[in-house]
Parts: sequence; C-alpha cells; structure tokens
Amino acid sequence: MLYKVIKNKQSTILEITDSKNSLHAKIHLEQGASLQELTLNGHHLITSLEPLTYSTTYASSILFPFANRVKDGIYEFNAKNFQLDTNQKEENNALHGFIYNKTFQVIHYEISDNDAKITLEYIEKKKHKGFPYTYKIQLEYSFSKNMVSLKFKVKNTSKKPFPFTLGWHPYFLSDDLHNSSLQFQSDKKLIIGDRNIGLQIESIKPTETFEIQDKQLDDCWVLNSGDIKFITPKYSLSISSSEKTNFLQLYTPPKLNTIAIEPTTGVSNSFNNKIGLQVLQPEKWHEVTWYLKMN
Repeated sequence: MLYKVIKNKQSTILEITDSKNSLHAKIHLEQGASLQELTLNGHHLITSLEPLTYSTTYASSILFPFANRVKDGIYEFNAKNFQLDTNQKEENNALHGFIYNKTFQVIHYEISDNDAKITLEYIEKKKHKGFPYTYKIQLEYSFSKNMVSLKFKVKNTSKKPFPFTLGWHPYFLSDDLHNSSLQFQSDKKLIIGDRNIGLQIESIKPTETFEIQDKQLDDCWVLNSGDIKFITPKYSLSISSSEKTNFLQLYTPPKLNTIAIEPTTGVSNSFNNKIGLQVLQPEKWHEVTWYLKMN
C-alpha cells in the first residue's frame, strides 16, 4: 500500500492518503495541528463539526497545559497566585489550554509501504502572564491500515517547574449514536458543579458497558485502565493510552450522531483540585501516546 502526505503551498492543511482510498486524514497546522478529519479502513471516524467553527468546538485539539477548565482562570502553584485569560466568556473560565490555535511546523516525515509518520513542532518562547514558562511540543502522528497513533511530547525549556495536564478532544461519528455504546472500566466519577467545574471524585457502581442512547453528556470518569472501546453498528474502535493515570471525558455536541471521546490525564479545574495534576521539571520531557485501532 502506498501512502502520500500532501501539503499545497497555499494551504496549512496536511492531507494523508493511501493508494486504496481507505485512509484519508486532514491535519490543520494553524489550528494546533489538530486531526480534524479521519477516514480509516473506509470508515469515517473523526469529524470537524462544520458548519460549527473550530474556535467553538475545539475539534480534535490538543489540550495543554490544562485539559478542560480552570475556574475563573485563577490558580495557585508553589505559593504564588496566577491569573489565566478567561477565553470561555459565558462561564468566565479558562478553557482547553494554549496550543489549540498555535501554528505547528513540519520537522520530519517518512513514508513506507506500511505507514506514514509525521512529526510536528511548536516552540513557545514567550511567557504567558498566567503561565510564565516556556516549552517545546512535538506531535508525532502515525497512520497505518488499521491504526492511528498520536505521540505527544513536551519539554520544559524554562528554569522553573510548571504544573500540567494533557488531553485530546476528537469528535467521533456513528451512523446511529443511539444504538452505539462504550466499554471502559471505572468505579469512580467526577462530581461536576456550576460552570462545569470539577469538584471531587465519587465512587460509583462499576462501569463496563455504557449505552449512549439519548443521553446528553458532559461527564468525566476515572479509568481503571487506559483502554476504551467505541462500538457502533458499522464499526468498532479501540482507544488506548500509554499514560498510567487516565480519565475519560464524554461530550455530546449539537450535531447528530457525533460524540467527543476525550482521553485526558486530568480533569476540569485540575490546577485547583489537583486531580491528575503533574509537575514537569526544567529541561525534562513528558510524553504520552494515544492509539486508535479498528477492531
């Protein structure tokens, strides 16, 4: 099978295809290198939610340095108070981090008979007033017949440690979401308060199979493993993570037969409730890989 990576000079979109027309992907370099379209093994899996705009949907955006929200954009770290921009004006929260709208550069790609790999990079040299640190981010997308992987690597290039959580925000399509389901193992769930702010973890009846039906979702579970399965009438997809501690955010947007299945390493307001929060030391790297595999 022959893979192609296409980038027109006038475009900031990378297209990845194969010779059998079973793979088609679009990566938007100016929108945080987000994978907004994916057809794999002939099935349309990931969508951009058009005509809704990317600035409101964050379709497939990479979430860093925080996944989800920070209440009022305010947090404390190492005995200092910080104020983030509140880009979610209606709820007065900071939402989904800083890199969803940054422009990434292609630094390497390689094509073989078995796969296509693309490495993208963004270097932050300016210190944000609410996050006064610099960092380097590399994303490696790998496409093959039945699998897509996304490796996220971040390096702290500043002289002080910083707090972080990570996440990925893809929207998946089903021809019949009502009759689709998810399989994951969890016995804990996040209690969410006003303005979708995470409060604390509560124990729940163990979950293995979750029927979507007509549920309107904006919920978060603590996963006992990084493995999730999305089962639709037409296809079955496994989603997994290399991270040790994993959370699952599910959200149903205002678009028929579409659901956001978001693997994250932390929860809403993690900069304050500390759930999943990690600290990256100066000159150190952290990486996580998310995998999508057709069953």
